[in-house]
Amino acid sequence: MSIGELLLLAVGLSMDAFAVSVCKGLAMKKATLKAELTCGVWFGGFQALMPVIGFFLGALFADAIEAFDHWVAFILLAIIGVNMLKEALSQEEEDVPCADMCVKTMFIMAVATSIDALAVGISLAMAGSVNILAAALLIGVCTFLLSAMGVKIGNVFGSRYERKAQMAGGIILILLGVKILMEHLGILA
Repeated sequence: MSIGELLLLAVGLSMDAFAVSVCKGLAMKKATLKAELTCGVWFGGFQALMPVIGFFLGALFADAIEAFDHWVAFILLAIIGVNMLKEALSQEEEDVPCADMCVKTMFIMAVATSIDALAVGISLAMAGSVNILAAALLIGVCTFLLSAMGVKIGNVFGSRYERKAQMAGGIILILLGVKILMEHLGILA
């Protein structure tokens, strides 16, 4: 994967954390630097850790599923992307404890928003030729920055961009899945 593709992947994975950070910003009377950094560290840290865990899990099973790994990568990315689109288009509001910055709440939200990164890590192991540490660092830094900005944006602009960010993330993940599939099928060089 090229650096541009990894950056798109990082942005796509960051959108759930960005959306939750916007929610946290909405719930705050005034967004503080501490709140912005807290969200960035929690979400960025978990978004960096989960692909590494997924990568090593995927590497354990890579030999057994090498013949159809591109399909698995495509299906995982497509499911995650479609789920993000579905959530973005849903009229129901999620019950997120936005104002609470305690460790338990932040841990739960960080894990919940990074489950897709675990699946992407598995996909990256199957795609091959990916430096997982560089990819995880890029994903973590991107998520840190977008989450920290999300708190401020939510506090200033409201919920206007939350759904659009989730939709963009879903579309990016679906397109990356399609690209991986097309490369392995020989349609793209």
